[in-house]
Amino acid sequence: MKQVLLALAATAALSCALPAHAQFQKPGDAIEYRQSGFTILATHFKRVSMMAQGKTPFDAKLAAENTAVMMAVAKLPFSAFPEGSTTGHPTAARAEIWKEADKFREASEKMISEVAKLDAAARAGNLDQIKAAVGGVGQSCKACHDSYKDKHEH
Repeated sequence: MKQVLLALAATAALSCALPAHAQFQKPGDAIEYRQSGFTILATHFKRVSMMAQGKTPFDAKLAAENTAVMMAVAKLPFSAFPEGSTTGHPTAARAEIWKEADKFREASEKMISEVAKLDAAARAGNLDQIKAAVGGVGQSCKACHDSYKDKHEH
């Protein structure tokens, strides 16, 4: 019985340790996955950003609901950049993502951190804090796009 449990534990550990590319059958699958995640992030960020800019009425409950979705999704797209995931679906990802993997990871962590600050501000219901945090998220997104995203999709 002990050997069976060890074998199951080893199998579970191995499956968790598989590289991201093992999650996707084809490079295009990874591209679609990350683009979907970024679309969800952008949609919910825009809703909160519109409130922060005064373009839509501020609703603390709605802001918190939107940032909760952002928190749930923020890490997902970054798991979908396995080496070689540049074909099979249109993508604007630059080669620098893989050439500068450490810098790209730092940029992704910065964005996730800024989303967490926005979520905390939204949960507190403080519009002034939300306004400041929206700026941080926007700047982190722009910095990554400027460095790692082509202006025109292929």
